[in-house]
Amino acid sequence: MDEYDVVVLGTGAAGLTAALTAASEGATVGLFEKADRIGGTTALSGGVVWLPDNRYAAAAGVADDRERALTYLHALSNGSMLPEMVEAFVDGVAPLLDWLERETPLRLKLVSRYPDYHPEHPGGLPGGGRSLEPELVDTRGLGGWRDRLVGTPRRLYISEIPSGGGTGVIAPDLMERRTAGSLEGLGRGLVAALLKGCLDLSVEPGTGMRAVDLMIEDDRVTGVRLESASGLREVRASKAVIIATGGFEYAPELVRDFLHGPVAHPPGVPTNTGDGLRMAMRLGAALGVMHEAWWVPVVLVPAADGTAAPTLLLRERTLPGTLMVNSRGRRFTNEAANYNALGATFRAFDINSYSYANVPAWLILDDACVRKYGVFGTAPGSGAPDWVSRADTLEGLAELIGVPAAELIATVERFNGHVAAGHDPDFRRGESVYDGWCGDQAHYGTPHATLGGVTTGPFYAIRVHPSTLGTKGGPRTTPTGQVMRADGGAVTGLYAVGNAMAAPTGMVYGGAGGTLGPAMVFGHLAGRHAAAH
Repeated sequence: MDEYDVVVLGTGAAGLTAALTAASEGATVGLFEKADRIGGTTALSGGVVWLPDNRYAAAAGVADDRERALTYLHALSNGSMLPEMVEAFVDGVAPLLDWLERETPLRLKLVSRYPDYHPEHPGGLPGGGRSLEPELVDTRGLGGWRDRLVGTPRRLYISEIPSGGGTGVIAPDLMERRTAGSLEGLGRGLVAALLKGCLDLSVEPGTGMRAVDLMIEDDRVTGVRLESASGLREVRASKAVIIATGGFEYAPELVRDFLHGPVAHPPGVPTNTGDGLRMAMRLGAALGVMHEAWWVPVVLVPAADGTAAPTLLLRERTLPGTLMVNSRGRRFTNEAANYNALGATFRAFDINSYSYANVPAWLILDDACVRKYGVFGTAPGSGAPDWVSRADTLEGLAELIGVPAAELIATVERFNGHVAAGHDPDFRRGESVYDGWCGDQAHYGTPHATLGGVTTGPFYAIRVHPSTLGTKGGPRTTPTGQVMRADGGAVTGLYAVGNAMAAPTGMVYGGAGGTLGPAMVFGHLAGRHAAAH
């Protein structure tokens, strides 16, 4: 039987940070991953990390501090956060960044201007300062692990693409140099740097290892049973097991029992089936934030193999010349709001039809928008992809998608009137500086970065699905990540981090990187505490 001081389950940002921290504190670490590839949903993400009151913002002259960050988070919480947890998050930022600089290959930098997701709320930063991204990483340092990361190579900074305030246009010679140097950014870059740190300390992941049960002796966790292609394997942990197995969005029965509202086509890794949650529940763990998730709208984009891949709907819905309607042909939200807040609108329940009022929903685009900006991968000047529904008139489009034509036409006419007035009194689209972040940068800072009339045929529509980047619910923990029992006290030897823990920010998604920021802070706190105890 293998034995380590600390066993970490999962290789997303939370798990890699916990493993690397524990190893840097002198612990022997066993790191295990359910999938055959490393990185989890983190590797598919933009790799942005939301860390308030950070050193990079201070160096850039951004005014932020502990009080302002806590004010902002509490202003959005609606009582869903535990004060000791959110304080541990904010207070853990500086130690995390100090440790990253001192002990690891990961280097972060400020994403310039990236506003918080609710920048006009008390404590918010409209001009950015809390979202960081990884510097590009030379993945050749990973050896054979370079080809074992989730996803495909992405040789970009988030700040170079529209979702990060960039143009999306990279000079061919620059991309050639990055390719020749095996440089990667975004989520894969974040994972690569943390993985390199683990490998440097002789922590090599075991893949294809699904954690199925915790080993208990004298009322403490002493190890874990892992299921693999070669059979069941027991691994002992003399100090602790850290659960970093992600959420449960791919477990239909857990989604049914815990989440509030419809969820379809999650875009993360399909290994997120709640393994850590199930193990913690068997030990009587206290649970929290179970009804919440990191909500996001998605569209289904045909892949080369004929399947439909869920793709985050970020940019297109914020462009001038677009709006969203429900099955009644009516607008129902600020289309340009941050994706997590937008998720709440899909959970609205209509007691008369006894159904979710805004499911199904469609994004409507006019031809001027499609040709000016390019959509769903097409270049500006060309049309929409042929898999997007198209009609010459709004009446024809309404028939294609099955909504009342009269209602759709009235909705568009009303919206166009708001655009002409430069103000959306129905849903306040364009009032927040964030609304225009992925819109027309030529008008950024004004409502017209996102407000534009839907006037020019042909018209296009695509079905929008309510989904999630990952769930937020899991065992309640102490501020150092120890799993709490439902009857009080901690489960000795058991920690949970990332989407496998009850989200320390409750229902709040503070800004870009709001998932990975807490994941890394609590990964660091748990790894350090586990190694020392």
